Amino acid sequence: MRKLLILLMLAPLALKAQVGEYRTDFAVGVNGGYMMNKISFQPDVPQNMMGGLTGGLSLRYTCEKYFKSICAIVAEVNYAQMGWKENIEDISNQPVYYVDDTEKQNPLYYERRINYIQIPVMARLGWGRERRGFQAFFQIGPQVGIYMNESTNTNIVPGHGTQTARSSVVVAQETMPVEKKFDYGIAGGAGIEFSHPKVGHFLLEGRYYFGLGNIYGNTKQDYFGKSNHGTIVIKMSYLFDIVRTKNDKIK
Repeated sequence: MRKLLILLMLAPLALKAQVGEYRTDFAVGVNGGYMMNKISFQPDVPQNMMGGLTGGLSLRYTCEKYFKSICAIVAEVNYAQMGWKENIEDISNQPVYYVDDTEKQNPLYYERRINYIQIPVMARLGWGRERRGFQAFFQIGPQVGIYMNESTNTNIVPGHGTQTARSSVVVAQETMPVEKKFDYGIAGGAGIEFSHPKVGHFLLEGRYYFGLGNIYGNTKQDYFGKSNHGTIVIKMSYLFDIVRTKNDKIK
C-alpha cells in the first residue's frame, strides 16, 4: 500500500516530465518595420492608411516545449509613428479644391502624426526548428502605448471657400489635440523565423494591433463616441542568444 501511494504521488511528475521539456533560453535583439494606421472615429471620418516607421528593442524568454509547440514570452520596447490621413472628397468622390485654385493643382489634404513608445508583451507558440532551420510562430498579448508628441501636415485654411463641398462634415478632429496620453489594446501576429547557432535568429512577422483605448474622450458630453487605433505592422527582427539550454537533443 505504501509503495502504491508513492507511485501515485510521483505519477504527475513523471507525466509532466514526458510531456513538457523545459527550456531556459533568453535572447535579445532589435526590430524594425513599417506601420499602416487608421483611427476608428465615431462619427466616421473618411481615411486612407497612414504610413509610419517602428523600431526598438526585443526580448524573448523560451520556457518550454510542450508536445511540438515551443512556448515563449516576447516583450518589446518600440518607438512607433501612428496617426491618421484623411480622404477629403466631395459627394462625387472627387478631390476638393479651394475656389482660387483654378488649375486644380493642390487638392485639400490633412495628416496627423502621433508618436508613441509602445510596449507589447506577448505569449508565443512556435513550431519547427529551435537552433538550426526554420520555425513558424504565432504570438498574441496586451500592448500599451505612451504618447510622445504629435504634428499636423495640412493645407486646410479655416473659412476659405472650396469649389465643391466636402462629403464629410466631421471636421472637429482637425483642431483637437490628443486628449488621452495612454493607449492600450491587443497585439497579435504570425511569422517565420530562421535560426543558426553561430549567427542568431532572423524573424519576419505580420502583426495587427487593435486599440481598446481612445485618443479623445468618449462620454456623452464629448464629440466622438470612439477614436481608437487600428494598425497593420510588417516587421523584421534579429535576436541573439544570451542564455541557451544545454541539451544536445534540441535541434
